[in-house]
Formats: sequence, C-alpha cells, structure tokens
Amino acid sequence: MELTGLFFYLVSVLIAGGIYAVLCLALNVQWGMGGLFNAGIAGFFAVGAYTSAIVTTAVSSKHLGGFELPIPFGLAAAMLIAGVTGWVVAKICVRLKSDYLAMASVGIAEILRLVIVNESWLTNGSLGIAGVPRPFGDLVQGREADLLYLAMVWLCVLAVYILCQRLYVSPWGRTLRAIRDNEDSARAAGKDVDWFRLQTFVIGCAIMGLAGALSAHYFKFLSPSATEPLLVTFLVWVMLMAGGSGNNKGAIVGALAIWFIWSGTEILTSRLPPEWITRSSYIRMLLVGLLLQFVLQKFRSGLIPEKSPKIRSD
Repeated sequence: MELTGLFFYLVSVLIAGGIYAVLCLALNVQWGMGGLFNAGIAGFFAVGAYTSAIVTTAVSSKHLGGFELPIPFGLAAAMLIAGVTGWVVAKICVRLKSDYLAMASVGIAEILRLVIVNESWLTNGSLGIAGVPRPFGDLVQGREADLLYLAMVWLCVLAVYILCQRLYVSPWGRTLRAIRDNEDSARAAGKDVDWFRLQTFVIGCAIMGLAGALSAHYFKFLSPSATEPLLVTFLVWVMLMAGGSGNNKGAIVGALAIWFIWSGTEILTSRLPPEWITRSSYIRMLLVGLLLQFVLQKFRSGLIPEKSPKIRSD
C-alpha cells in the first residue's frame, strides 16, 4: 500500500513537473532565444488558466462561464487569449531594455492579478472557480485518471519541445539569437528588431497560457493563490537558469530537477518543529537559492548549456 501511495505521489510530481517544463520552454523562447526579460510569467499563466476554466465549466451564477466547450477548445482559447494579452503588452513594452522590461512586466502581472481578485463577475474573485473538468473524467475516476493526465501533459511537453526546437534551428531562430547577442549589428543588417521581439514575446506568452490551462484542469479548482509569483515566476526562472538558458533540453531538465528538489524539501520541512513549519516556504526558497548558486558555480551555463546548431553550407 505504501508503494502504491509513493507511486502516485511520483505521478503527481511528474504532472506538475511537466507543467513547469512547458513554462520553462516558454521562458526559454523569450529569454534564452530572444533576450526578453519577462518577470510577469504568473500573469500570463493566470490568463491561460482562467480562460480555459471559463470556457469549459458549466453554467454558474458566480462567474462568467457556462460555455461547457470541450477541453481542447479550452486549451486553444487559453493560448489565444494569453497570446493576445502578450501582444498588447509587447506593443507597449517590447522596446524597453531588459531591466525596464522586467519592471514593466511585473507591473502588468500585478494588474492582471488585481483584475482576477476584484472582478468577481468574471472570476468569482478570491473564492475561485470550482468544477473545472479534467480530460477523460467520464471514462475513469480516482488515481487512474492521474495516469491519463500524466500522459496528456507530457504529450503537450513533447509538442511544445518540438515546436521550440524547430524555431531554434530555423532562420527565424538564428535571427533572433543575433538580435539577442548584438542588437545594433542586427539592425545594421536590416533586421526589424522590434517585430522579431514582438513575435517572440507573443509565442512565449501563448505557451505560458497553455501551461496555465493544464494546471487548472489538473487541480479542477482555480483561485488567485494558484498563480502566486513565488511558485510561478521565481521558480521558473530558477529552473531555466539551472537547466541551461538557450537550450530546450536544458529547460526541461532544469524544470524536473528543481521541482523534484522543491517537492523533496517540502517533505523535509514538514518534519521541522511546529514553530518552524510556518516559515517553511522561506526555508525552501533558501535551499533552492543555495542549490542554484552551487549549480551556477559548477556549471556556469547551466546543466545543459546552449550549443548553437551547425549551419549547413549547402
């Protein structure tokens, strides 16, 4: 019985790790390929989560919804609305330098959070949205449903990885890396830097929206606490830096490694004296921060550093 419980705990960790892997791949498009410092990941994650929840839930007097569309439509709507939101943000902020873009994206993420909390007609405010359907919910119940959802999440990870890898090796990706490494030279070569940055930001935000939708359907309940910057923005940045910025495989490895460590520290801190348990989240952040320092000292470019593909001469 203990082995069964441990197995399904591992399944839950892998599901969450897969969702974080999608987020890391999205951030890798923006930062690893395009050099865009997005510190508002939680905002676009939340947009995707709430969009899919609203599109797929049943009729409710507490929030906007009642469309009861199939879950694939919810995932597509999450990507679309998060991408459109990213386009609006990019039109305003994408010309800013990295530090100013970071401050602007944090502010926009906070605006989105306040909208979620205060617009009760839309999101039911702090009470959240219940009854978010999960795929295959009519076919299986209980723990077996987690196995199907695990397969679905990692199919999404595979699809996003293939997309990001294609983008990376394409002429578009090479141009983007040239802009990241030397913006002035790229402009001198006639590249429309602002247009490439806008595309990069929108693609990354759309993928973040997909991750938010996957999270909403996994937990079947959505509230503002599920989109805390500590668990979304900060942790995803740590994952990408540890795994290897600019490398899609590194993004996935970093997400899994840090999430397993984060989950392991939860077990450790739960055994602390009662007066320390209330501070456990800060202790875990300290442990993750120390780990990141160790990794970056041993592997300056992350566990799997970026390696530019060879350009064919033919």
